[in-house]
Amino acid sequence: MAMAGRLRSGLPFLRRVLVSDTISAVTAQRSAAPKPLLRPLINTELSRDFGTAFASTEQKFKVPLTMFGVSGNYASALYIAAVKANVLNKVESELLGLIESSKKSPTFSQFMKDLSITADVRVKAVDEISTQAKFSDITKNFLAVVAESGRLSHLERIAQRFTELTMAHKGEVKVIVTSVIPLPQEEEKELEETLQVMIGQGKKVKVEEKIDPSILGGLVVEFGQKVFDMSIKTRARQMERFLQEPVNLDS
Repeated sequence: MAMAGRLRSGLPFLRRVLVSDTISAVTAQRSAAPKPLLRPLINTELSRDFGTAFASTEQKFKVPLTMFGVSGNYASALYIAAVKANVLNKVESELLGLIESSKKSPTFSQFMKDLSITADVRVKAVDEISTQAKFSDITKNFLAVVAESGRLSHLERIAQRFTELTMAHKGEVKVIVTSVIPLPQEEEKELEETLQVMIGQGKKVKVEEKIDPSILGGLVVEFGQKVFDMSIKTRARQMERFLQEPVNLDS
C-alpha cells in the first residue's frame, strides 16, 4: 500500500510537468544523403535495394527518421527495402527473433563477434540459418550482406534502430517507465492518458515498463530526448545537496 501510494503521489506532478512542457524538434534534417554501405551479394536485385536505398534524391519511400552512423544507415536501407516489398512487420519480427535467439546461444553470439571467420563462412552460416527459419527474401539477403561486410557484431544495434523506424512508421512513441514495482493498472492507464495528451493526436504511446529497486520509489519517465526523474533516490540526493549548502544568516 505504501509503495502504491508513492507511485500515485508522483503522477500529479508528472502530469503538470508533461502538460506544461511542449515537444520540440530535436534534430535538424541533413540535406546530404548517406553513402550506400552495402554491396550486391547472392541475390543481385535484392542487394541492389540495399546498396542504392539512398542513391536517388527522389525516393518514393523515405525513412520516417533521419539516422546516422553504420547501424543507422543499415537500418534505413533495410527499412526502405522492407517497405517497398510490403513486408515491414515480417522483417521486424524475423530480425528481433534472431537477436533473441543469439542471446540464448553463446556459440552463435561468439560467431557474430569473431572477425577472424572468413566472409564466405559467415555468409554460408547465416544463409543456412535464414533458410531453416524460413526468413523472407529481404531478411535473408540483408543478413547475407551484413555477414559479408563483417557487420554481424552490429546486428543488435541495427535491429534497435530498425525498430525505431518501424515504430515511427506506425506513429508509435516509445516511453520507458521505471519504477520499483509494476505500476498498478489504474496508474498505468492514467500515465498513458497523460502522455497521450502531451504527445498529441496522430501518435500512439507505447509504454515499456522497467523495474529498478535502486530508485527507491517514484517514477522515471523517458521518451524521445526527454527524461523526467521523479524518483525518491534523486529527490533524496537533491535534498542532501541542499542541506550541505552553507546557510547565510546575515541576510
